[in-house]
Amino acid sequence: MTETAVQPRSISTQRPLGLFEQIREDWIAHGRDWTRPGFRAVAVHRFGNWRMRISNKFVRAPLSVLYRMMFRHVRNHYGIELPYSAIVGRRVVIEHQGCIVIHGNSRIGDDSIIRQGVTLGNKTLTRPMDAPTLGARVNVGAGAKILGAVTIGDGASIGANAVVLEDVPAGALAVGIPANVKAISPDTVGEDLVPSPPGRR
Repeated sequence: MTETAVQPRSISTQRPLGLFEQIREDWIAHGRDWTRPGFRAVAVHRFGNWRMRISNKFVRAPLSVLYRMMFRHVRNHYGIELPYSAIVGRRVVIEHQGCIVIHGNSRIGDDSIIRQGVTLGNKTLTRPMDAPTLGARVNVGAGAKILGAVTIGDGASIGANAVVLEDVPAGALAVGIPANVKAISPDTVGEDLVPSPPGRR
């Protein structure tokens, strides 16, 4: 496995958007449904980042209070912990709610999908700041855990309940505990997050 095989492209190669442009794009990515918990979690994340651009601390202070209230509501009510310090690309979709924990140092590339029960976190208490980097179009199955300073390449798929402790090349499928990496055709990336049972296609 070469280094270039697992190196994702930059989190977003497109021009930066304003807050309302970002939220509108996220709303469209979430099926134009503002009631979806995933959309609300991402919108709060966008707001948290936007308010940090305000240099006047007296103007920023009440917005920070509002952000903390919304962050805690999303975390406690929907079970989605997505701190503003995580880097989230464009059109990232949180498909469902419940038991989703994103480390504050994580990076998630454009057009990626996160499902319920997913953890992007550190691997050991001795390295608490280590966190995963996901490239663009990464498809993360329900219950998957991606731990440590690992890199998931563009277009990779992480199977349901997989525990990923090592880098995953672009376009590959990682399944199992600990995850084994399987090379798959680019034509099938994102179609299936778990291999078919024997005898089925």
